[in-house]
Amino acid sequence: MKRKISMLLLTLLCTATLVACGGKEEAEIVLPEEVLIQDMVEEEPVEEVVEEVEEDIIPEGMYRSELTNEIISEEIKNQRPIAAMVDNDKRALPHFGISQADIVYEMMNSTHNNRVTRFMVLVKDWKKIEQLGSIRSLRPTNIMLASEWNAIVCHDGGPYHNDAYLAKGYTDNLSGGFARIKNGKATEFTEYITTGELEARIAKAGYSEEYNEYANEGPHFQFATEKNPVDLSAAADSQVCKKITLPYRNNNPYLVYNEESQTYDYFEHGGAHVDAGNGNVQTSFKNVIIQDVTFSQLDSNGYLVFNCIGEGRWGWYITNGNAIQITWKKTSDTDVTRYYDFAGNEITLNTGKTYICLVPDDDFKYVAITAE
Repeated sequence: MKRKISMLLLTLLCTATLVACGGKEEAEIVLPEEVLIQDMVEEEPVEEVVEEVEEDIIPEGMYRSELTNEIISEEIKNQRPIAAMVDNDKRALPHFGISQADIVYEMMNSTHNNRVTRFMVLVKDWKKIEQLGSIRSLRPTNIMLASEWNAIVCHDGGPYHNDAYLAKGYTDNLSGGFARIKNGKATEFTEYITTGELEARIAKAGYSEEYNEYANEGPHFQFATEKNPVDLSAAADSQVCKKITLPYRNNNPYLVYNEESQTYDYFEHGGAHVDAGNGNVQTSFKNVIIQDVTFSQLDSNGYLVFNCIGEGRWGWYITNGNAIQITWKKTSDTDVTRYYDFAGNEITLNTGKTYICLVPDDDFKYVAITAE
């Protein structure tokens, strides 16, 4: 309609112009009753396309674990995890209860004994433990890492280098006194956490079973949804990763990608690592994180501390058959270790268990990521 009016005005203007030009005879202008110009069609409003966000349907009484993103009972939502020190000497095998761990850390425990490693296992639902271990001594690095999770540290002693860390308010620990189980081994390989021990020990020590004032706010890890998992193959620096060989000299560990389960199976000491307390199921992980970390030897006995507070050093993140290089950052004893891709984005993990290993900087170049 607006265009019709405009055309009529234009016609009148032309008529007026002809008259004004002083023609001897005024041209008779006959205006049509209707100017036959197609009516302007108003554009249809464009509907805003809203990307549908997958609804995370969680059954009543359940929630997603802050350690694995798996759906577990809401009854333990505020329950602190434990961080248990587990001996990884060959003489300590087989392990018990490792398959119940949500996160497993592995790191050099001493510069002696061919740089023997030790596990620190984080367990959220620790009240279900029947047998976990064998339990061994603690190092300062373990205290700093356990504090990220506000975890109660379970161990059997350790060098005096721990004392300054154990004296800090953020550290709650249970040392020694766990059940001794006869297994034909030397005494140092016979201590295990068993059913009901932790509840009694935590209560006696006056510790809170629930997260306290030293717990970090917000999520520790970022997790992808299970229907839209992380696919590292799209990353510019992605590498196919079917096997990870770690330069730990004492146990010679490696992880192999299991195409069927889409997890990485763990091997050490020349064979599959299994949980004797759970039908000899093999230990496996959905996510693998490898950190390049410097360390300081504390004395001639081989005791050391990893310099896990810092930033800018390298690492790897591996999941679903692919690997990317990362950097990491930790700003204080209790601060969460954050991992970033080379674009500076914090990495997103897939739902499931995570293996984190601290590799000494002088051995990091021997980490092997292979496609076969």
